[in-house]
Amino acid sequence: MSSSDQQTTAHADAEVPAEHAVPDDLRLAAGFPAATREAWRELVAVVLRKAGREDLPEPVEDALRVPVATGVSVAPLYTAEDAGDLPAAVGVPGLAPFVRGSRAGSAGGDVPGGWDVRQRHAHPDVASTREAIAADLENGVTSLWLALGEGAVPVDALGDVLADVYLDLAPVSVSGGLPAAEALLAHVAGRTDLAPGGSLGLDPLGVQAASGEEQDLTGLADVARRAPAGWRTVVVDGTVFHDAGASAVEELGCSLAAGVAYLRTLTDGGLSTDEAFAAIEFRYAASADQFTTIAALRAARRLWDRVGEVSGASPDVRGQRQHAVTSSVMTTKRDPWVNMLRTTVACFAAGVGGADVVTVQPFDAALGLPDAFSRRIARNTQALLVEEAHVARVLDPAGGSWYVESLTDALAEAAWSWFTEIERAGGLVAALGSGLVRDRIAAAWDARVERLAHRTDAITGVSEFPNLSEKLPERQPAADLQPTGGLPRVRAAQAFEELRDRADAARQTGSEPRVYLATIGPIARHTARATFAGNLFQAGGVVTPSGDGVTGLADAGTTVACICGTDRDYAESAAALAAELRAAGATAVWLAGKPSLAVEGVDGYVYAGCDALDVLRSVHEQLGVPA
Repeated sequence: MSSSDQQTTAHADAEVPAEHAVPDDLRLAAGFPAATREAWRELVAVVLRKAGREDLPEPVEDALRVPVATGVSVAPLYTAEDAGDLPAAVGVPGLAPFVRGSRAGSAGGDVPGGWDVRQRHAHPDVASTREAIAADLENGVTSLWLALGEGAVPVDALGDVLADVYLDLAPVSVSGGLPAAEALLAHVAGRTDLAPGGSLGLDPLGVQAASGEEQDLTGLADVARRAPAGWRTVVVDGTVFHDAGASAVEELGCSLAAGVAYLRTLTDGGLSTDEAFAAIEFRYAASADQFTTIAALRAARRLWDRVGEVSGASPDVRGQRQHAVTSSVMTTKRDPWVNMLRTTVACFAAGVGGADVVTVQPFDAALGLPDAFSRRIARNTQALLVEEAHVARVLDPAGGSWYVESLTDALAEAAWSWFTEIERAGGLVAALGSGLVRDRIAAAWDARVERLAHRTDAITGVSEFPNLSEKLPERQPAADLQPTGGLPRVRAAQAFEELRDRADAARQTGSEPRVYLATIGPIARHTARATFAGNLFQAGGVVTPSGDGVTGLADAGTTVACICGTDRDYAESAAALAAELRAAGATAVWLAGKPSLAVEGVDGYVYAGCDALDVLRSVHEQLGVPA
């Protein structure tokens, strides 16, 4: 080696740090001034003031906070100071407080096989259900969830439905109350080779929440004693509260209260504290708000571990077993294909959040019983995330994120506060009976409805970018298996879809609802607002023909018009155009712009942030669309 080569090698060796050594100060941006939160705040304040925001809060980022659950919002920026003392707060996977997961990975760090892929079946025809089960198990599903009862899988046909299922390989979970649990116990009686992870699905408090009728919990311990080894007897179904409109805070707090009530019942029935913990699993909704879902699952494990710690349970049983189900609230009937995207995001969040079991609802679940295609898409969603995206290769991949850790902590604190309020009221049974739970969930849903109405929570394909010419897939109606009389069941899209249904009904009678878009000026000037107005009106099923000024009103076949142009055009000619439209037969005139424009002769305004539902209901009334 030449002397110059030796010098080069020595210089390179001097520059390369030792293996795994991390310098105290990373100099990648050494040529730039250090970024600070204070400097960022100053820049944000400048931008907000330019946008017309003069009265800014302190700190300024509070102006940009977005609510994600009752009492919980997310900020636009997170730093290390927001995450607190991470190692002490979250621990490691598989150990208390189980924030990072209730399971430890393999020696290589992977989660063996990923999570349990569970598919739900509720078709009342036994042959159809057997065929669907066979297809699922042959193509990646690892466990089954059977809805038993009237309108679903017949209880007395459980043996026929499971005749070809290898129960030593595929665990089974049922729902349908005590009859379903007893049928499953009878079917597996005497077997000692059953795959662990099955569930008898008993949730009397969930039934009480849905039906409003008080349930008897006294026999749970007796059933738990007969449950096969490795199976759960009780399912705390948080989706009952989620489906009623609860935010993540109410869902977590109510599920925690239900879990505590079941612990008391099981231990009063003679089970030890550890046996009671081992008999319970939790079911949560996973929504397309991926970070809230991730943080909620992490927070739920932390909360349940705290209950176990106070109860004196051993650490081995305090890791909460979680079954995540993609949200029914977020599912739409209109443009149902978008549900594939929603469920993919929700499934991703459930996996990243550490759920032990995940069920992806078929994209057509809101329309009726799924067909073979929608079931295949549902199971393939999980297969792709586990086998190709390798989401399960890393335990708690969101761990350490300042945003996720801060949100996890905020949800845990808010949910614990709600849980203790329920306990002070006498427990979940008393809180359900007094209306405390109903009122709290109703308040959370009202806040969400307000955001949906103003489209700050947008629903693609429904409140935004609706497709009036879509042809919906036809599905066999599904029986409503949840009892009524207690908490309601809601969907985010329901108000807009009701308007679409009314518009379609009117269209069938030959009275198509239309709003004429009266544009001002060249295309370059009116396109933005005409597109916005058309999108808004179409969300209510209203067709929006357009034309230059008043010239197309007669051909549009309507008496409601909306003026679309720029602010300058409005100042020059909007009032005159409104008068011309009325003279030509328009009985109501809207304007695409804010009310501050104050155009004479205009009945209402449509703009970003307006109450779209209120506008659409008014337009329906103006057009004579039957309610």
